[in-house]
Amino acid sequence: MSSVHRLRTAAMVTGAAAGLAIAPAAQALASSPASFIGHFHKISTLASTVPRNGDVNPYGTVVIRHSRGRLRAGDVLISNFNNQANLQGTGRTIVEISPSGHRTLFARIGKLPGACPGGVGLSTALAVLPGGWVVVGSTPSTNGQASTAKAGCLIVLGRWGRVRETISGHGINGPWDATSLNLNSTRADLFVTNVLNGTVAAHGSVVHRGTVLRLLLHVFRNRPPQLEAVTKIGSGFAEQTNATAFVLGPTGVGLGRNDTLYVADTRENRITAIANAAVRGTSAGTGAVVTRNGALANPLGLAIAPNGHVLTVNGNDGRIVETTPGGAQIATRLLDSSGSPKGAGALFGLAVVPGGRGVYYVDDAVNTLRLLH
Repeated sequence: MSSVHRLRTAAMVTGAAAGLAIAPAAQALASSPASFIGHFHKISTLASTVPRNGDVNPYGTVVIRHSRGRLRAGDVLISNFNNQANLQGTGRTIVEISPSGHRTLFARIGKLPGACPGGVGLSTALAVLPGGWVVVGSTPSTNGQASTAKAGCLIVLGRWGRVRETISGHGINGPWDATSLNLNSTRADLFVTNVLNGTVAAHGSVVHRGTVLRLLLHVFRNRPPQLEAVTKIGSGFAEQTNATAFVLGPTGVGLGRNDTLYVADTRENRITAIANAAVRGTSAGTGAVVTRNGALANPLGLAIAPNGHVLTVNGNDGRIVETTPGGAQIATRLLDSSGSPKGAGALFGLAVVPGGRGVYYVDDAVNTLRLLH
């Protein structure tokens, strides 16, 4: 067990997840703590996320912390889920966008060096590990429909954008979103949600088999990371194939204070919390409910604000919602009003700007990276 793990063994989840009462969002507003997103009043479009091959539907969003190879500190990596024909589960590109809006192609993924059932269809699962190793999830489809979706894999790329390995099996089945915890320069935990456990076979019916996995990776400088252990720390999440959204299931994940992993439980319209996420050896089920309904409308992307609050974006109405660890929904703001109904299906990945100076988010209705600041 690493020193970081030893320090975390006594960590406890706070707020609603520890059994405290949750005030309804409307009642909590009057006495709520200071809002993070309440500081921001401007929305700017930074750049198109569409590369030369025409991939669309930006999903995964992560800020680069350190410059390595093609990776530049402060830039944003974005994965595309659809190809030029707008077929879901067929996107192959990761673009890199600077804070000033300059877009470059980080990677166009072709032939894979290892197993990845179904092939390539880059999902929201996107993370950068120590040394510039980039991990992206593949939840592929042959025709853009969830009925042909396969288990996929995690694809590992080096700092120059070249695929170096794949990680499949071990419970990886439709990797949908991810976040990482860099334990030190050679060890990292990768938390991955999975949405295809029995989902396709259910033919549109709801199944409760979605999972959250913790992958412990040994990270090297000049050779691909080595998988050391996989632990199922969350299970029983509702999953369902969906003609418009491809699949509904546990989506955004973010590691907050006190070793608490927050999960956007999309199908159940709630946020849950898994305690002791970095050290637990068993599943917490779906975790403790932090908040549900209220301003939430099928939460998708999730990020942790500098003040420890949970930020989620809605799949149904184009809004961002800020929730305290205690479960109070204290702020919401409309980020997208396009589409019919307005804002539906537009938002997915989001990430906090370094220094807490704003929130990056992708608008896949118009294939752009935008900034709330």
